[in-house]
Amino acid sequence: MSETDALQAAISGEHAALYGVGVAGGKLSGARFRTATTLYEQHRKRRDQLAAYLVEAGQTPAAAEAAYDLPQAVTNAATASALILGIERRLGAVYGDLVEAAEQDKVRAFAVQALIATARDQLSWGGTPASWPGQV
Repeated sequence: MSETDALQAAISGEHAALYGVGVAGGKLSGARFRTATTLYEQHRKRRDQLAAYLVEAGQTPAAAEAAYDLPQAVTNAATASALILGIERRLGAVYGDLVEAAEQDKVRAFAVQALIATARDQLSWGGTPASWPGQV
């Protein structure tokens, strides 16, 4: 996979994450809602940085879909939390691919930091520690 392909996959993953975290946030309240709101902002910042890397490389960033299929109905706080955990797991794999494919130091550093963030977020949403976050 080329760096450009991995960047496009990552921005597509961030678009989907923004959609999913937004849906999940509607079923959360209190501290969990605030955590989801912070997570949403982190995904938005990563999406914007990925877009900047792609534009800098002369590429057009992949656009967001109008909507995304969710793996399950989000009907309460438990299903909302499960959705966010699943999103972070998938993004871990995407950022693992970007770490591997990165040709530029700044892209690799960004991908490593994003991978660390997704691993941390998995833990905060009920995941278990993994020896190699992002490995599929």
